[in-house]
Amino acid sequence: MKAARRCSDVAPRALRDGAPLRYPPIMIDQATMEQARDLIARLRAAKVKVGTAESLTGGLIAATLTSVPGASEVVEADGAVSEAVARRMALGLLEGAAGRVELSVAVTGVAGPGPSERKPAGRVHLAVARRSTGEVVHSQRDYGEVGRAAVRLATVREALAMLDAALGGG
Repeated sequence: MKAARRCSDVAPRALRDGAPLRYPPIMIDQATMEQARDLIARLRAAKVKVGTAESLTGGLIAATLTSVPGASEVVEADGAVSEAVARRMALGLLEGAAGRVELSVAVTGVAGPGPSERKPAGRVHLAVARRSTGEVVHSQRDYGEVGRAAVRLATVREALAMLDAALGGG
């Protein structure tokens, strides 16, 4: 397991300084964010959890929901924040793709603010699976309480690096 990374290691200066991330272009407008905040509040009040399975939107529904602080109480990202869950997610994607996908990547974690289900903010589990070899590589990262955007960006970067490594890249 690698040591925790500082915010300066994982986020560009603009993010650390509070500027919004502009790449890729922001697709969610204020009305949609308000809809997501309202839904999260209603889910919390009703003590109901929701999960997403997305193809067309590429995770954008889950990303929108989890942009709301406190969403981890009601948005189920395939269960607990753990190595076992990340591995099962990566393997499940390969099985569900019925041979159309050679590599899969899965992530689960706590972006913050604050801990969730006794897991610290910034704790992330990533797994990459390869269909032809059956190999699953896991990585745990502890970025700390550096902010939701910084944790999410660092996770995307790590996932891309893991996919590259699985492909035999640098």
